[in-house]
Amino acid sequence: MTKKTLKKQAVSGIIWSSIERFSVQGLQFIIMIIMARILSPRDYGLVGMLTIFIAISQSLIDSGFSQALIRKQNRTNIDNSTVFFFNILIGIILYVIFFLIAPYVSLFYHTTELTLLMRVISIGVIFNSLAIVQRALFTIDLNFKIQAKASLTATIISGIIGITMAYKGYGVWSIVIQQLVNLGCNTVLLWILAQWRPILVFSQKSFNELFSFGSKLLASGLLDTIYRNIYLIVIGKFFSASTLGYYTRSQQFSDFPSANLTGIMQRVTYPVLCKIQNNNEQLANVYRKFIRVSAFVIFPLMLGLSAVSKPFIIIILKEQWIFSATLLQILCFSGMWYPIHAINLSLLQVKGRSDLILKIEIIKKINGIIILCITIPLGLISMCYGQIISCIISLFINTYYTGKLLKLGFIKQIKDLSHIIVLSFSMWGLIHIIVPYINGYINQLIICICTGIIYYLGIAYIFKFSEFKELISIIRKK
Repeated sequence: MTKKTLKKQAVSGIIWSSIERFSVQGLQFIIMIIMARILSPRDYGLVGMLTIFIAISQSLIDSGFSQALIRKQNRTNIDNSTVFFFNILIGIILYVIFFLIAPYVSLFYHTTELTLLMRVISIGVIFNSLAIVQRALFTIDLNFKIQAKASLTATIISGIIGITMAYKGYGVWSIVIQQLVNLGCNTVLLWILAQWRPILVFSQKSFNELFSFGSKLLASGLLDTIYRNIYLIVIGKFFSASTLGYYTRSQQFSDFPSANLTGIMQRVTYPVLCKIQNNNEQLANVYRKFIRVSAFVIFPLMLGLSAVSKPFIIIILKEQWIFSATLLQILCFSGMWYPIHAINLSLLQVKGRSDLILKIEIIKKINGIIILCITIPLGLISMCYGQIISCIISLFINTYYTGKLLKLGFIKQIKDLSHIIVLSFSMWGLIHIIVPYINGYINQLIICICTGIIYYLGIAYIFKFSEFKELISIIRKK
């Protein structure tokens, strides 16, 4: 594949992946804001207590098969059908398990209403199991346009239902039903829009081949999922449901720019890098470009959000959510590094080193649990600072193995990003300096955002940042 063709596919993929992510996530973000202004922190805290079970189910249903299918160069319909039927079986088994353990989850949290909530919200597990292969095949073709149509339609329908239920006083059930309608509509639309249909076959040979690669991704994915959600378990157990609600809102706001932009890049980078997996020189060059462009966009967004967290939360969610602003200000510093972690792991997947990914996840999670145990007695704010420390240590671990494979270690990657880091932190400092001199939360938010954008892009233009030129080039082409 030529560089020109690869770049054209990547640019097209990024455009449509961006449209899907930001049209869908942006709309979901607006829906969440409207519902959060109606509902209480406790309502979101109750759903937050169950988030880990839904997240674990998604990892188990996928079982690493999606990535295995995308990576395989000569995949067949037998491979696709084998994955499809295995996912359905896992989905049904998981729902039965969640249905049976729901009373014990309620007992753990001392909240009886969680039993019915868990049994209903877990229906989404089955919806997810029905659409894994369709999403994988669309991703292989870098066809994010169809996924965007399905996701956006499902979001609109579920959003209308969720907001209506919230206004009518259904409380936490408006969140649950909105999530289920979203998953159900998305699954139905993907089936309608996809040309692929399963055949009645399950190949043990195909299963073994895909699972040999995917099983290690499954294990590492489970570790990562449990670790990312363990804070919800701890906060839900040792603090109130309202406190968990504050944390989940701040986490969602910090994840919105970081996780979504990273998701866009990762969905495109993985299939693109898989196409050149045997050309180490081209692989390294394309990878470094992806890292720099991701950081150029995400670093200033995260640091800017941290700097304006207080006026942002008060304006968006009202003063009843003010504690979320304090947590958001801290969480942004760990969230900004997420794209570097994710794309480093994608590179290991491309090279077929799922064994290294599992090893890395085990080391990182042991480190993270130790830091969590140390910070729990110190309170929720200290736990958030602990996430920053854990994130930096994990960055060293991730880049160590990347350095072994393609000579792209920590020092080289930080050197590539040094100009972006300096510019982003200087913008963050500038916003902090001017905030105290601005009266009114709305004025603070508008002036600080405008100042940050002008300063950041102005300096990038003056000093001719290559990442700035790359983004302008993409915009002009599309």
